Amino acid sequence: MHLASLFDTQRRRLQALKQRVDGAPRSVREGKLVKVSGLLYEVEGLPMVIGARAAVNLGHSIIEAECIGFDAGVSYLMPVDPIDGVSPGAPVFPQGAPYWDVQGFKHNQTADALPMGESLLGRVVDGFGRPIDGKPVDLSQPSGQATKRLNPLTRAPIHEPLDAGIKAVNASLTVGRGQRVGIFAGSGVGKSVMLGMLARNCVADVIVIGLVGERGREVREFCEDTLGEQAMGRAVVVAAPADASPLARIRGASYATDVATYFRDQGRHVVLIIDSLTRFAMAQREIGLSLGEAPVSRGYPPSVFAKMPELVERVGNGERTDASITAFYTVLLEGDDIHDPVADTARGILDGHIFLSRNLADSGHYPAIDIEKSISRVMPRVTSRQHQDLARKMKMLYSRYMQGRELISMGAYVPGGDPELDQAVKLWPTMKSFLQQSPEERVGLEDTLAALTTLMGGKAA
Repeated sequence: MHLASLFDTQRRRLQALKQRVDGAPRSVREGKLVKVSGLLYEVEGLPMVIGARAAVNLGHSIIEAECIGFDAGVSYLMPVDPIDGVSPGAPVFPQGAPYWDVQGFKHNQTADALPMGESLLGRVVDGFGRPIDGKPVDLSQPSGQATKRLNPLTRAPIHEPLDAGIKAVNASLTVGRGQRVGIFAGSGVGKSVMLGMLARNCVADVIVIGLVGERGREVREFCEDTLGEQAMGRAVVVAAPADASPLARIRGASYATDVATYFRDQGRHVVLIIDSLTRFAMAQREIGLSLGEAPVSRGYPPSVFAKMPELVERVGNGERTDASITAFYTVLLEGDDIHDPVADTARGILDGHIFLSRNLADSGHYPAIDIEKSISRVMPRVTSRQHQDLARKMKMLYSRYMQGRELISMGAYVPGGDPELDQAVKLWPTMKSFLQQSPEERVGLEDTLAALTTLMGGKAA
């Protein structure tokens, strides 16, 4: 009896070993690292599909890389994470293939990503979906799929406003659910503060924040101080800071878009915040130049201007009328140049732009939104005619005051000569106070409209 039990145990072990052997590859094709140019690795002897992963054996460690191009028998790879100690002739093999080590054969496997679904809420992940918040990974959860491309004729139209919780936006730049808005500003003008206000105040089911190419210290500050525990419960933060590889920064923006698209397809109203679109373009520029693309505009190769619309067009409304993605993209103006190539392209593919003025920020006016230079292209579709008239009147008076500001400062302004300027001067203190708001304050859409009606002397709708 004892021998029969022992025989049965050995038989099961042999069957398990046979299954492992049958499932293993009959041969593993191996390439060789022949050249490293910046972050570009040239590998011979290992043909790969663009987007496929490979592992580079450095002896002391195994690093992951992704194929970003090829030329005849040479595959061009870029590392997923920053690395040191690359040696010439290092063996390269497909991701997941077994490799020989001094201790025997080992199986290389990438770190587990969180399943696409409810388990992402309240988590902080990198651009590949791998958690970086130290919390456990529950792989038992089902993983969903994000829609990669939509037929434009199946998109639901934008038909209702989004309450942004910011007076200046709700009053004169009303955003619709499903709209894509750019926040244009130079460095140090208050983009991050405004993004925090949007993340806390927007009326949405899910907030997805992509911190792409920005300062690493801002990740924890944004999660703990800006969002807070309550807002973090409905948020997903995708962090690909400035020290991440260009590939990780590109994937950060793409993965944040995937997450937002998934929740939209599940019937949620989603707000997607990408900080920043400019850093995404810079990461694509690094990859494009490494592959030998010719720079066509201030150092940016053509692939940058192809990838930006590809990223932005995935968001917005889908086929469902009860779900949406409202996206806010920050655009960094280098030297406050509004004609920067990235800014020009972004203005053309987005549904509106909010311009933050350095002059307003320097004078202590926050949020430093210049309503004269900002526009929401869908505002006429989601607001009443009376709201539009009041917003247009405030914008006209704001512009008229800005034009006559020099006359006033020089003492050359004489009341009675220009009725519009007279009214603008009279209302300016109240109008300036109306457009300002502290970061902790939230003003809803209805309260904003009531205050705007009082300010402009109109009748409530």
